[in-house]
Amino acid sequence: MKLTEVRSHTPPPADEIFALIRFSQAFYQETDYRQAHKRHCQWYAETAAQNRAEFSTLKRGFKLLRWFRH
Repeated sequence: MKLTEVRSHTPPPADEIFALIRFSQAFYQETDYRQAHKRHCQWYAETAAQNRAEFSTLKRGFKLLRWFRH
């Protein structure tokens, strides 16, 4: 085995490895954050639609004040 072949198989320096690890962690944290945000937005939209539907049924529903007007 030649010396040039040995040099080509040496591992990269530790600072490059740690930089890659930090980059991977940041990437997965960002991915998790975006998925959580998307789930929250979906929940919020569903809850808002449900609240609007309930409010519209309440507006059309029984009107107690009509009994006291006459």
